[in-house]
Amino acid sequence: DVLVNGKPCDCDVVADCRVGDAVTLEVKLTNLNKNPVGPLSLTVMPYQDYQNGVQNYDLDEAVTFVGSNTFFIDVVKPRESSVCEGALLFLYTGDFYLNMKVQDDSARRELPLAWFTLPGVHVRAQDTPLQAGA
Repeated sequence: DVLVNGKPCDCDVVADCRVGDAVTLEVKLTNLNKNPVGPLSLTVMPYQDYQNGVQNYDLDEAVTFVGSNTFFIDVVKPRESSVCEGALLFLYTGDFYLNMKVQDDSARRELPLAWFTLPGVHVRAQDTPLQAGA
């Protein structure tokens, strides 16, 4: 499960935010396996999709994380969940996407996202309206 600003995120839903406002991100990983999994790391990488096959991950001046963009998870027991919480700041307007990768830290290999059924996240950062008299 993925929540953006407290609202469930789905690949068909665009999460709207204001430039300069903190956007909370909550990712819940549930272990549906019969065995414990871990240690794991979850890394969130924002990018822009130019809709022509090009994805721009070089967004250091457009998006910043409050804290780290990588979360470390010790062990998730069978039928239990681990929740990772963070926040991002979008510094410019535009459509942004969040690519999430889960890595098995014990083997240093990336795990298939299908194991975790994480949806694609689409965030639209818009200008903050000016206050009257500003």
